[in-house]
Amino acid sequence: MDILTMDISGLSYKIVKEKVDEINVNELHDSQELINIIDILKADKRKNINSLGDKLQRAKEKIENEIKRVRSMYDFDKSFEGLNIIAGVDEVGRGPLAGPIVSCAVVLDLNVVDEELILWINDSKKLNEKKREELAEVIKEKALAYHIASRDSKEIDSRGIGVCNNEVFLEACNSLEVKPDLVLSDGYTVKGIKIPNKSVIKGDTKSACIAAASIVAKVYRDNLMKEYSKKYPYYAFEENVGYGTSKHIEGLKEYGPTEIHRMSFLNNILER
Repeated sequence: MDILTMDISGLSYKIVKEKVDEINVNELHDSQELINIIDILKADKRKNINSLGDKLQRAKEKIENEIKRVRSMYDFDKSFEGLNIIAGVDEVGRGPLAGPIVSCAVVLDLNVVDEELILWINDSKKLNEKKREELAEVIKEKALAYHIASRDSKEIDSRGIGVCNNEVFLEACNSLEVKPDLVLSDGYTVKGIKIPNKSVIKGDTKSACIAAASIVAKVYRDNLMKEYSKKYPYYAFEENVGYGTSKHIEGLKEYGPTEIHRMSFLNNILER
């Protein structure tokens, strides 16, 4: 690396910063080279160069803490003795006024080295949109299997949200190309499932597979609602993904419901 082989004392801050910005801390966080670079930067007589060393140190610690956090999620999924293939299942869209309820089941390879962990996985609501989009692609690429299931607003109206919620869980789990030994579900057990099943409270923060399922399901549904917003432009679906925000309610009162609205959820709203 350039900083290791050159005397930076005669280089401007701008040039040193450019060299530091080229360093991939994700790949080098546990390397002696990175430690040496940090030491060189901190030993410089200029405070702004020292600050670059501090910045690298913080980035190194952030990655190391993230690896520990995500490793604990993988270890949670591996903690069920004698059960090697674990699926996580989660849903999104139980509460909106419009759009489908969506579930995803994911099977991850839990026997990976630190470099192969899917970092930053978490409850999808704790991640920003850009990070969710990036992670969803990584998850789908690395997963041993995943499946997305949904029920639309008409099915929700005719059979109830609880029934549809359980159905999308069942369909997602039963349609996996890799049959799991155990399904971990977020919050409550899946009724009628023939695969061993354990519910995990706040599972999307504890289980790697549930967190992955949460992210893929949310990205899929959010993108679907963005497409609906083009067809139905008066409800701000691109912002609220079907939830009852003020813009959504205003659109309902002025233009009435669309074919993707859940009429069983609108009784009190339309009567106001």
